[in-house]
Amino acid sequence: MTPTRIRSLLDTYRDGLLKDTLPFWIRHAVDHQHGGFITSLDQDGTVIDTDKGLWQQGRFTWLLGELYNHVQPRQEWLDLAIAGADFIEKHGFDPDDGRMWFHVTHDGRPIRKRRYAFSESFAAIAFGELFKATGRPHYADLARRLFRQFIDHNLDPMHTPQKFTDTRPTRGLAFPMITIATAQELRDSIDLAEAQTWIDRSIETIRRFHTKPDLEAVMETVGPEGEIHDHFDGRTLTPGHAIEGAWFIMWEGKQRSDPQLVRLGCQMLDWSWQRGWDNEHGGILYFVDLRGLPVQEYWHDMKFWWPQNETIIATLLAYQLTGDEKYATWHQQIHDWAYAHFPDQQHGEWFGYLHRDGSLSSRLKGNLWKGPFHLPRMQLMCWRILSEM
Repeated sequence: MTPTRIRSLLDTYRDGLLKDTLPFWIRHAVDHQHGGFITSLDQDGTVIDTDKGLWQQGRFTWLLGELYNHVQPRQEWLDLAIAGADFIEKHGFDPDDGRMWFHVTHDGRPIRKRRYAFSESFAAIAFGELFKATGRPHYADLARRLFRQFIDHNLDPMHTPQKFTDTRPTRGLAFPMITIATAQELRDSIDLAEAQTWIDRSIETIRRFHTKPDLEAVMETVGPEGEIHDHFDGRTLTPGHAIEGAWFIMWEGKQRSDPQLVRLGCQMLDWSWQRGWDNEHGGILYFVDLRGLPVQEYWHDMKFWWPQNETIIATLLAYQLTGDEKYATWHQQIHDWAYAHFPDQQHGEWFGYLHRDGSLSSRLKGNLWKGPFHLPRMQLMCWRILSEM
C-alpha cells in the first residue's frame, strides 16, 4: 500500500465520519422532545417510525462518548451522549427484573424484550465512555453492573423462555465475540478488573468450539462441544460476523503484541473471505452454507452494510499487523466495492440493504438494527489504523 493511497484512505475515512456520517445522525436522529435517538429514517433523514431501539441508544451514546474522549472534547458530543444515557437510565430497564428492553416507544414505554442481553452490552460501553468523559462514579457503576448482567444472562438465562427445546443444544458465536469487544472497551474506559479474564475465556471459546481448521470455516452455531449439526441452522455461516470477530481478536493481539492472537484472527479472516466474497458481483454475502448447499434464509445473497464495514476494518488491520500484501489487495477490493455502491451521494450516509448485484433494495438509512454504529466505527477504526501507518 503506497503512502499516497494511505493518505487518500485516511482522508476518506476521517472526513466521511466527521463531515458526513456523524452530521447526518446528529441532524436527523436526536430527539429533542423525549430524549434519546430516533434511528428509523428514510433516505433524506425523514423520520418514518418514532419507536426506539435500545441497541441504538447505547451504540450512539457510546460513539459520541468515544469521539469526545479520543478525537476532540466537543461539548456538543458530550451533551448528546449524556442525553442518550439519561434516556437509557429512565426508560431502558424493566423494573420487575432489572433487564433492559430491546424496543420502546417514542416516549420510552416498553414494547419488547429479547431473550438475549445485547442491549446491556451496548449500554455498558456507553456508560463506560461517559465515566471516562465526566469522571462520575455513577456511570462506572452502571457499566460494571450491566456487563455483569450481560454475562450472567447469557450463561444462565433464568426466567427467560427458551427459543428451542433441549433436543439439539447449541452454542453461538455472538456471545463470546461481543464479550471480547465489550470487555476491551470497558478495560479502556473504566479499567474493568475482570476484562482480561473474559477476553481470554471468550477467545478460547471461539478457538476451541467455532474454528474448524479441517474445514477452513468459522462456525456460527455448533453443539455444546463444538460438534457440527448437519442441518440448515448448523451449516449456515455468517462471513461478516466471523470477520468482525476476527478483527476483535487481531486487535487484542495488537494490544498485547501477541503474534498467536494475530494469527488466529487472520486465519478466521482468510477462511471467511474465501467463503464470503462474491466472486461474481463483489462484496460480502450475508449467509453461505458450510457445504455449498442452498441456504434457507431468503436474504442470504444480499449485501448488507455491516459485513462490508467489518471486512474493511479487518483487512486493513491484518495488513497493518502482518505487512502481507494479500490483505492490502483485499482491503482495496472491499473498500472500492462498498464505496461504489453504499454511499448516498445526494443525502449522505450509507444505504443499508442492497441486492446481490449492488442495486438498491431499500432506501432506508436506519431502523431498529441499522443506526450510527458499524459505519462510523469503521471510519473511526480505519482512521486510527492509517494514522499509525
